[in-house]
Amino acid sequence: MKAILIAADGSGALAWGDAPAPTPGAEEVLIDVRATAVNRADLLQRRGFYPPPPGESEILGLEAAGVVAAVGAGVTRVRVGDRVCCLLAGGGYAEQVVVHEAMALPIPDALDFGQAAAAPEAFYTAFVNLVQEASLVRGERVLVHAGASGVGTAAIQLVKALGAVAYVTAGSDDKIARCLALGAEAGINYKTESFPERIAALTATQGVDVILDCVGGSYLEGNVASLGPRGRLVVIGLMGGARAEVNLGLLVSRRLRILGSVLRTRSLAEKLAITDAFRADVWPLFSNGTLRPIVDRAYPIADAAAAHDYVAANRNFGKVVLAIRS
Repeated sequence: MKAILIAADGSGALAWGDAPAPTPGAEEVLIDVRATAVNRADLLQRRGFYPPPPGESEILGLEAAGVVAAVGAGVTRVRVGDRVCCLLAGGGYAEQVVVHEAMALPIPDALDFGQAAAAPEAFYTAFVNLVQEASLVRGERVLVHAGASGVGTAAIQLVKALGAVAYVTAGSDDKIARCLALGAEAGINYKTESFPERIAALTATQGVDVILDCVGGSYLEGNVASLGPRGRLVVIGLMGGARAEVNLGLLVSRRLRILGSVLRTRSLAEKLAITDAFRADVWPLFSNGTLRPIVDRAYPIADAAAAHDYVAANRNFGKVVLAIRS
């Protein structure tokens, strides 16, 4: 099969070349991949900073959508010919990938392969961290950093669907306007405004209940200041550094919680449990139109490097898709 390969010389160059085809195990399905999507983890892995978990594919790609081409002897939930999408630990930038049958989600009729490929990583991440980690409930207020990202656009929609209120940060007024159109209550341009000051004004100094943060160190002080009593900060990325000081007095007096979360390295058993909950509680919302993947643009898989450059420059609103087959 063909796959995107990373040059062995350390340059990070990408090429569409030959790779060994995967073979499904007893409980696995083989998918002919039609589309995958770009995630910042792919950019890090390309640079040698985020290797896949042991035993997982070295090929880039944390999600895929396509058609089931073959099934293992013990598979009962999926059939050859089914349209499916899935979260992956790696392997999505390829013509074929294997995944446990329970990880394969049926693609709703309303979604094409590109849209389906843009759904798993972003919406799993939003669901796991807002619902399972932060225990978000109706009526609470949420601050979503990087609201224009794939995870951000998913989180805005999920917060609204849960009956909570979303505030977002983004790097341009245009992106903020688009976040508001998705359902955010208010937006903060982090290049021109102080998000702690705006949150204080928006909440009458009460603060928010939950913060979903992909920035990390440089935002920690502002995040803690923006949380109200019993607030929860979920850190899912470290784009702003891995170290920072924190006012422990605020943590104690407001009874705050800081949670660190990662999805890729969780065990298969954990991912299966997450998928069961996601399938029951979130996936039906794509069929009825409550949730939708936001696709900024699609590139041919051979242009994966250009797609990476586009995401690295923060030009995207929502997800960037890589089309593998029509």
